[in-house]
Amino acid sequence: MNPTLPTAEALRAALAALLDGLPPTQAAQAVDRLIASYRGTTPTDAPILRDRSDVAAYAAYRMPATFEAVRSCLDALREAAPGWAPATHTDIGGGTGAASWAVAGAWDGTRTTVLDWSEPALALGRELAEASGIPGLRAATWERARIGTSPAPAPTDLVTVSYVLKELTAENRAVVVDAAAAAQAVVIVEPGTPDGYDRIIEARDRLIGAGLTVAAPCPHDDACPIERGTDWCHFSARVSRSSLHRRVKGGSLSHEDEKFSYVVATRFPTVPATARVTRKPQIRKGQVLLELCTKDEALQRATATKRHGPLYRAARDTAWGNAWPPPEDD
Repeated sequence: MNPTLPTAEALRAALAALLDGLPPTQAAQAVDRLIASYRGTTPTDAPILRDRSDVAAYAAYRMPATFEAVRSCLDALREAAPGWAPATHTDIGGGTGAASWAVAGAWDGTRTTVLDWSEPALALGRELAEASGIPGLRAATWERARIGTSPAPAPTDLVTVSYVLKELTAENRAVVVDAAAAAQAVVIVEPGTPDGYDRIIEARDRLIGAGLTVAAPCPHDDACPIERGTDWCHFSARVSRSSLHRRVKGGSLSHEDEKFSYVVATRFPTVPATARVTRKPQIRKGQVLLELCTKDEALQRATATKRHGPLYRAARDTAWGNAWPPPEDD
């Protein structure tokens, strides 16, 4: 069972119910401060989420986007290892639990522990989980921990680390990634920016050095073929905006696109994609142009035309970040 869509709807409903009445001015001020903190260049040595107003603004502002980005990464893991399911999950630096909502939408029965150093974030995360009506979330454990300096978490099947590494010093980033590497599967997500990509490459190298293999997005464990400083690997997830989300973010559109970089690595065999679509496909008259990262030929452009029949139709339907070719055509 994969209740991803109901989980997304449940998240929107839980946020709307718990944050109803949030003063717009207070929310906007908190969001502005949080944006400045997250876009800054200096790692913090204290929780960014200081009190309930901060946490409420953060939850409304960031949880839907973080959920969709992590969900996309988990989809890639499920594609590479369709027969695998985690019995246990630890969300390092999980805050209000967006990644844990994504895990609950991917598998049934996973026991989740959320670790974060902000008690207000953990408290609101508990409330949202309780309001979800989803058994796996309601049974989750929420523990305060100083990320990067506390003892390593207990052994677990799956570790998620989403939008956390930027907040840490280089030394603490290494501690977090090394602790995560003890799991059977690791999913690390960062903003889809050049510096976010740099942190993902740094984490990817450490995971490979610890004996894990890359399951996604890369179709190989070799060095990234992208020339650093000229481009960066990132993907996009469509986020539906609720009225609350639009109000807090000051936007009018019914959706937004969350850009993110990520790595999924495992200690068990997987079947990575033969190639990954690394840019939005360009659909032209009678042809589709695909930018690919491939297993054997690194970066490559592929063209599917009408004469390719089913492959052309598949190319028209494929999306940025998808495996290529589709499983039925591989």
